[in-house]
Order: sequence, then structure tokens, then C-alpha cells
Amino acid sequence: MVVCPKPVLWGAHSPLIWKGKAKGLALLVLIVVSLACVLPSSAQSQSSDWQAQVRKYAEAKDWDSAMRLVEQEIARAPEDMDVRAWRARVLAWSGKLPEAEKEYLEILKVSLTDPDNWMGLASVYVREGKLAEAQRAISTAEELDPKRSDIHAARARILRAGGQTKEAQSEFRSALNLDPGSAEAHEGLLSARRGAQHELRIGQDNDLLSYSDGFHDEWLSVVSQWTSHWTTSATGNFYQRSGVEAGKLSGSVTRHESKWGALTVGGAIGHDNAVIPKTEAFFELDHGWKIGETGFVRGVEFTYGQHWYWYQSARILSLTGTTLVYLPQNWTFTLRTTGSRSAFSGTNAEWRPSGIARLGFPLTHWGDRRLSGNVSFAAGTENFAIVDQIGSFASQTYGGGLRLQITDRQDLTGFAGYQKRTQNRTDTVFGMSYGIHF
Repeated sequence: MVVCPKPVLWGAHSPLIWKGKAKGLALLVLIVVSLACVLPSSAQSQSSDWQAQVRKYAEAKDWDSAMRLVEQEIARAPEDMDVRAWRARVLAWSGKLPEAEKEYLEILKVSLTDPDNWMGLASVYVREGKLAEAQRAISTAEELDPKRSDIHAARARILRAGGQTKEAQSEFRSALNLDPGSAEAHEGLLSARRGAQHELRIGQDNDLLSYSDGFHDEWLSVVSQWTSHWTTSATGNFYQRSGVEAGKLSGSVTRHESKWGALTVGGAIGHDNAVIPKTEAFFELDHGWKIGETGFVRGVEFTYGQHWYWYQSARILSLTGTTLVYLPQNWTFTLRTTGSRSAFSGTNAEWRPSGIARLGFPLTHWGDRRLSGNVSFAAGTENFAIVDQIGSFASQTYGGGLRLQITDRQDLTGFAGYQKRTQNRTDTVFGMSYGIHF
């Protein structure tokens, strides 16, 4: 810190008489001292100015302008690792995670003692799904500066994402001890204590057939996420099919792993009355890849499943592959193809294909309420666009749906469709469901 002396006014009656070089030297010293006072504050102001501008560009998602400004600063000071760190931040904010990871690693080759860089690298690793690497990076940041509340909170979030709930609670408590006013630590501790997450959903579906009395289906389901690794589901269905009543109870267990995705196995048993399957068994493998946050395709998820249905007079095996593409602005595109092998009494077994395409999109939101919709088209034989449509017919189905997120804990969904079948038969379908999250 430079302490600037007050200027001294030399009067005509001063005992010191300035002459020649002595007077010039004194004037030069005064100028140097003045510059020493002014230039540091000016440089600091310029530094904070460009950083503030980068943040404004980032808030506006103008990544090109933000990066251009950072590159200008790097050109002025190519050896300044703090400026390079800003480049890594902008890359991470804009969704260019591999580039951000590479930049942070290059910085850490030169400077290993800045905890902010280790915390930034940990954040990138989390978004890439590399939880083990994220934990190592954030642990290094914590060792470098164990008194920072935000580092403890960041480590707690990583532990929570990895299913280490007790360890996450401990880190959130450490963050609160260091900064009792931290809203992030308070909310994080509550979320870590919350434990199991459940969804209770009730619904009703209807098929109005042109050639028969209508089909109706009421159902109740409970989905419980006990930990970050385990989820269970239980559903009860109650059917009315052309005056015949039937019921079914189904359940499943899902194991989630960050490296390979999710595996679901389950089955069902029914009071069939010859209109629904007597028993069922199924499994699904699911895996997703996050591609980026700025491109047209943000992520892709693939699911493969096999489902066995045992009817009173038929055996059905369906093989299903589903591709879900995540697009900008919360749009999604789903393509599902199914091949079903039917073996009815007195007939030979044969395979029949079907497929469905669905486009999902946001519509509007006001406050906490959000409305989204979807449109779909399905075609094929033994069409699985609608549950339990198993039989020897070909069809085309046009449909759409809406989902209203009432609050964080309540939502309402509805759908409708029109199906054209062979033999000039039609099926008009519609239904709705209400979900509570607790």
C-alpha cells in the first residue's frame, strides 16, 4: 500500500531556498509519488470493470462477447493465471465443458495453490458426471482453504449427488458453522435431511370404440426414490372392458449408477377375467449422455426394454428401443420402436412392428406454474401406443397432451388421441392424472 504525503507549500520566507537542480529533483519526486497513488487504483478499477462486463455478458448469455473480452485481457497478460481462470469460467458457463476442463487443468499445471481453480474444476467434473474426479478436486480446494464456507457447501453438493447423504450433511453443517447466514448451506442441509422422495399419482383413462362398448381404466401409483441409487414403483390398475371387470398389481425396482445408467426390473399379477394379462415380467436398461448446453442437441438418452405378457390364450413378447433427444429451451423429441412376438392359441407365432414419435415443448409459465405440451404419431401392427392394445390389427394414432405444474409438489396431466384401425374401426382415447410429490 502506498501512503501519499500531503503536498508541502514552500513560501517565500521558507528557510530552504530551492535553486537549480535541487528544485527540479524535488518536483520529479512529487510527480512519481503522485503517480504511485493514482495508477494502482486506476488499474484496479480497469480490472474490476472488465470482469463486471464479462459477468453482464454471461447473464445475457452473450458468450461470444464475453469470450472476446476475456481473450483481449489474456493477450495483455498471457502469464496471468487469474485471467486464464476467467476464460475457464466462461467456457463452463456456456456449456463447453471439455474445453473448460482442459483450461482448468492447464492452469493447475502452473498454479496449484488457488482453491478457486480447484473448485471450478470440481464444478465442471460434476456437470460431466465425473463424481469421483469432482470429489478429489473439491477435497484439494478444501485442504488449501478449510475456512471457506462456499467450498464446504460445494463439497456437500458433490457428496449428495453421489448418494453420500450423511457426509453431505456433515459438510453442510461445517459450511453453516463458518457462515451462519449462508442460505445455500441452510437449504442444502434441509435437502440432505429430506431423505426419501415420493410421488403419489391417480389417473383415469378411457377408450371410446366404434365397434364395442368403451374401455375404462382407473389407476393409482406410488414412486419412491429412497436414495440416489434406489427407486421403487408400485401401481394398481382397475379395468372395465365391455362390461367385464379386471384388476392388476405391478411393481418394479430401479438401480441408478452414474457410470452405466439405470436398470429396472419388475412384474405384475392380475385378476384377468380373460381381458388383461394374467402375469407380466419386464426389464429396462437406460443410459444417457450430456452433450453440451449450447448446441442444438443438449443430450441423448437410450432405453432398451423387454416385456413378457402371459394372457389366458396368448403369449406376447415385446422388444422396445427408445431414443430421447434433449433440445434447447426444454424441447424434447422421442422415438420409440417396438417389435412384438405374438403366439395365440391355434396360430403360429409371428413378429409385428410398431413405432411412435413424440415432440414435447414448453408453452407458458406464470409464477411457479408451468404449462407444457406434446404431440405424437404412432403407426404399426399390434400398436403399443396405448397400453394393452395387443391383437391382430394395424393402426395409426394421432395424439397430444398437456402438463400443468401447479406447484413444486403438484401437477396435472391430460392426453387425448384418435386411432384409425383396419376394418374401418376407430378408437378415441383420453385421460388425465394428478400427482402429489412429498
